[in-house]
Amino acid sequence: MNLVSVRVITDDVARLVDFYERVTRRSAIWGNAEFAEIGTTSGTLAIGSTRTVGLFGPGSAESAANRSVILEFIVEDVDAEYEALRSWVAEFVTAPTTMPWGNRALLLRDPDGNLVNLFTPVTDAAVAKFATTSR
Repeated sequence: MNLVSVRVITDDVARLVDFYERVTRRSAIWGNAEFAEIGTTSGTLAIGSTRTVGLFGPGSAESAANRSVILEFIVEDVDAEYEALRSWVAEFVTAPTTMPWGNRALLLRDPDGNLVNLFTPVTDAAVAKFATTSR
């Protein structure tokens, strides 16, 4: 089994797609007005409208209600990303900080309040762990 994507449900697909296109510097592929995907080398971030939730089961997902998942993106230089994002990201939870597990991380919120972690491995162990992950 392989994880291939994570889907975020939102009331405003265009707003969330715009946010993640700006953060990732990648263009979304739109399936239709209710669904888009932003692909990376290691997986896909899917963004779907609340209007699609009924296809999975009414009430099975709710927009802007996440308080337990963090979307994580490995980046070349987290400090440079912070400088690039400072002028337009509305909420930073933490500035770049070196974590005990060896990543330098920046935590922010997307427009729906979902947590987003941008990180750069900085210790030898963390660099080795992510050596095959393309940034």
